[in-house]
Amino acid sequence: MHQSLETELLRVDGVRLNAGLDRMAAIGTNPDGSVCRRGFTEQDVEARILLSGWMKDAGLEVRIDTAGNLIGRLEGAVPGLPALVTGSHIDTVPTGGRYDGVLGVLAGLEIARTLHRRGRSLQHPFEVIAFADEESTMVGCKGMSGTASCDPSSFVTSNGKPIQDNLSMIGGDWSNLASARRSDDAIAAFVELHVEQGGVLEQRGDVIGTVDGVVGQKRFTVVIEGQANHAGTTPMNDRLDALAAAARVVLAVEQMAVEHPGDPVATVGRLQVWPNAANVVPGSVQLTVDLRDLDSSVLDQLSNTLMNALERIGESSGCAIRLDPQFDVAPTPADQTVKQAITASAGALGLKTSSLPSRASHDAQEIGRRWPMGMIFVPSRDGLSHSAGEFTEASHCEAGTQVLLDTLLRLDRTL
Repeated sequence: MHQSLETELLRVDGVRLNAGLDRMAAIGTNPDGSVCRRGFTEQDVEARILLSGWMKDAGLEVRIDTAGNLIGRLEGAVPGLPALVTGSHIDTVPTGGRYDGVLGVLAGLEIARTLHRRGRSLQHPFEVIAFADEESTMVGCKGMSGTASCDPSSFVTSNGKPIQDNLSMIGGDWSNLASARRSDDAIAAFVELHVEQGGVLEQRGDVIGTVDGVVGQKRFTVVIEGQANHAGTTPMNDRLDALAAAARVVLAVEQMAVEHPGDPVATVGRLQVWPNAANVVPGSVQLTVDLRDLDSSVLDQLSNTLMNALERIGESSGCAIRLDPQFDVAPTPADQTVKQAITASAGALGLKTSSLPSRASHDAQEIGRRWPMGMIFVPSRDGLSHSAGEFTEASHCEAGTQVLLDTLLRLDRTL
């Protein structure tokens, strides 16, 4: 009875939460209503200063680590325990939405405010983190988990400036980046609230998504070499049409994902055609293939299927086809204990819930490589994200934040 009463007495303030989302969205608003708050810009710095002040007012001790992460901490009632951590990011893509990333940060802030208002603390330390530059370099979460490259040239920043200068701008320190790596016993669990950025929950009629994990990604560049020639004077049976071969590759990529017994996704997202003229048989094509799934073995199977398909298409078309790997990111499964706590918390609140993978990358993907991780999704209207059309109901933002709070309370009692 005491445990359920304890949860019942701690209720987040949805009005305050959504007012904070409105205030943060005003920093970097574009004329079309989207938000441009790129990492390491004046808008990013302005938002970080605002958030830092809110954190201090909520009773959190605030610091910036060498990876540029803005961290607010409330000490726990039991000395020596690792921290329960939540958070996300406040930077955006050039035409971002009002909720992507920032909801997870302000939800953590709202929990800190709720605890502060009631004069409460957890047994564990509680931390709220705004990770640095998630939409571009992910230097913040990678620096904290210890997976960040030590080569500054490997960080391609959105403003084109060296990562060293960018980190200095927000209070980080590239020369001591390694010190941002937290120890194994620093974190008990990490739970991130995020908008789904897809339409699954809305289609199912669910309010809460319990995330199975963040998918891995394999990305390739496919180079197809044919022979450019006159479109009028070259008979069809004498052509080495690189674009016709590329069209077969696009369909093969779609087919292999649709026919796979699991639920992977495969995408050709970019095509470059040379010489790209109306009266010339295309002589060369480059295209990208993006493969995503929660199971590494499925990604390997898809990669092998792709290579076999390219070999067949090359032989039948007469074009030379080359597959160049771009990157390979391993999936990060959610921790079962954290997942169960999320599901139980949503169920206790009477919220319709289902499980789904995250097919977009998040800070949780890197943090979950070191510590127990879980994610909570709330619906995105029409599945829209990274645009002015991104929208999540105020009631769903509040519900997700309440589930996050109750999940942290459950983990505080059980871990």
